[in-house]
Amino acid sequence: MKVRSLLFGMLCMLALGASLVSCSDDDDDSLDDDGWKVTLPQTRVYILNEGGWGANNARLAFYAPNKDADFISDIYQTQNNAKLGDLGQSMIEYEDEIYIAVSGSNYLTKLNAAGVELKRVSFVDDNDLSAGIRYIDAEDGYIYASFYGGAVAKINAKTLEVVDKLTGLGDNLEGVAICEDMLYVANSCTADWSTYHNDVKVIDLRTFKLKETLTVGLNPNALVEEDDKVFLISWGNYVDIGYSLQMIDPAANNKVTELGSATRMCATDDILYLTYSNYTNPTASFFTYNIKTGKMDEASFLKDIPEKLKTSTIYMLEVNDNNGDFYIGTSEYTTNGTIYRFKKDGTFIEKFESGGVSPRAAVFID
Repeated sequence: MKVRSLLFGMLCMLALGASLVSCSDDDDDSLDDDGWKVTLPQTRVYILNEGGWGANNARLAFYAPNKDADFISDIYQTQNNAKLGDLGQSMIEYEDEIYIAVSGSNYLTKLNAAGVELKRVSFVDDNDLSAGIRYIDAEDGYIYASFYGGAVAKINAKTLEVVDKLTGLGDNLEGVAICEDMLYVANSCTADWSTYHNDVKVIDLRTFKLKETLTVGLNPNALVEEDDKVFLISWGNYVDIGYSLQMIDPAANNKVTELGSATRMCATDDILYLTYSNYTNPTASFFTYNIKTGKMDEASFLKDIPEKLKTSTIYMLEVNDNNGDFYIGTSEYTTNGTIYRFKKDGTFIEKFESGGVSPRAAVFID
């Protein structure tokens, strides 16, 4: 009888242990680091440095915000023993994987959380997409990419297979943003940059067909979605028409409203964070737009701004959704850029070299 009770107790303990292991596995937040050559901490910031036109010097830098690893100026080179390519144009994180559009080399690459390349697709031999990939966004298992030459591609996020294309949408297509099952695409200018357009294409993602064309400010470029609205920065003609910040409201039949002027933006928690700084007048200002109240606040969201940042050309403005930290990248176009990091409350933390020329985008993995 004692033996039977002992065996029963052991079986119960084993069953309990198995259930605990099962629960632990379900809650496992570990990242996919397969193929790594350098181990990385759990919290990571990746910074895409665009590089110079035709210089084949785009870089992906790694930064450890918790100071538990050294800065790596080119983690892509380190992990893959290869160069990233020519002109790192845009980068997103989707389902714990990193997607980078390399415009000059004209390919899309997918990396795991350690920066190890999992797959890539080249568009060089695709007549519809050969002019160069530009910006990317993702939803429901697909990457949507804009291209020079007036095309948009729908790409399977797992396989990187191009499953559909829309052509004839314009000329040099730039920024993209997804809102309410619609893809908004900026049509900036002609291929020779001699004529600037003033339209944004709206593509219904349920049918992958062009739904409508919106009239916006001259030379539309950057797009961001926040709080079910789309925000656009048009760049003007660089002469007598300046930068223009606009809001597109899908709930109001895509009404376009002029909000002011800005050169870079990012958004989180119903706040649009903005800067105005360009290469002809690099006196940087930082301000916000409250999407809920519709109020612009010209007071700076940053404190203790370093003097150098005040007079630098802002090339990147990003916010970490995980903790609210701001990362601001500056560029002199020929030398390595600088990253300025601020806390959510605007307190300056530190600055560091970006690891390459013209820091353009950042993603945050935790």
